[in-house]
Amino acid sequence: MSFGLRDLSRRKSIWESLHIDFPLLIALLILLGFGLMVLYSATDGNLIQLRRQVAFIILSFFAMLVVAQVDVHNLRRWAPEMYVGTLSLLVAVIFFGSTSGGAQRWLDIPFLPRFQPSEIMKIVLPLSIAGYFSKRAIPPRFKHIFWSMVLVLLPAALIAIQPDLGTALLIAVSGIFVLLLAGIRWRLVFSFVGVAILSSPALWVFYMSDYQKQRVKTLINPQSDPLGSGWNIIQSQTAIGSGGVNGKGWLNGVQSRLDFLPEGQTDFIVAVLAEEFGLIGMLFLLILYLVIIGRGLYIAAMAQDTFSRLFSGSIILTFFVYVFVNIGMVSGILPVVGVPLPMVSLGGTAILTLMVSFGILMSIHTHHKSLIP
Repeated sequence: MSFGLRDLSRRKSIWESLHIDFPLLIALLILLGFGLMVLYSATDGNLIQLRRQVAFIILSFFAMLVVAQVDVHNLRRWAPEMYVGTLSLLVAVIFFGSTSGGAQRWLDIPFLPRFQPSEIMKIVLPLSIAGYFSKRAIPPRFKHIFWSMVLVLLPAALIAIQPDLGTALLIAVSGIFVLLLAGIRWRLVFSFVGVAILSSPALWVFYMSDYQKQRVKTLINPQSDPLGSGWNIIQSQTAIGSGGVNGKGWLNGVQSRLDFLPEGQTDFIVAVLAEEFGLIGMLFLLILYLVIIGRGLYIAAMAQDTFSRLFSGSIILTFFVYVFVNIGMVSGILPVVGVPLPMVSLGGTAILTLMVSFGILMSIHTHHKSLIP
């Protein structure tokens, strides 16, 4: 028995020396493996896309390991430079970005084609806001809230004009979560919500493009244009409902494999999963997400300083929002905004960003534990 205890202690020390949080690592690996199974079916066995996804997963895994070795407070020191640099890349997208599907969101950089700077801002923005508040009194004063909102709105505006309103809103949310965690007064929260509601008619009239307005109309009544704008939602709901409890079986989906479901490998991959694995598969996916989110919230609660608590809390809450928005979008309770399912949908930059985020979470937790005598 003593030998077993010594062996367990030795394994634990190995993980701690690598600055890896073992429960979080296992949950992430299971989710990535399950995601590859679903993706293989969603792409109809396209090995080129699958190999590219596996390559990005391997790259992302090593990026997570590297980031986990870095004390997060070193990142805080470089936060202003990182913010300005990423903001400059967003400006560069306007002038030099490549266009696809009517959107100009990417930079073609040597050795990194179709690089999307908005993905980096998902980490840099909450890092910068958390660093800003860590040097000031908590709860924040009004002037500090004002300047932090300026920091939030600048990148959000640059991303919105690409146009990518969905990503712009979600990135803004990552910064706003830092504000909420910093203890902003609820009367200010309700005031901001009130202003947003009152300004929504002006947003509808003067900002939203026709295709964005159509997405809202489709949410309300997808049957109004079943062969046009309502097609994706109708086919997605059909796939989800036809899966039943047990699903039709892996590689046996009809909607995706007969190309009734557009974007089945990216935004609508949940519909593929639900059709083939049914309610049981969806529950398994949700449990994995809950484990990851719960572990992230535990790490945030255990953080020993203001910066670490704000930053880690924002990372994991933003991850929850991405999951919620994608599943809500595919099931028809939210407008279609082009948000992929985290760690499952096809997309290399998104996985890289998420794994770096989890590397930062591990760094916050394990570097804190290493300081405990």
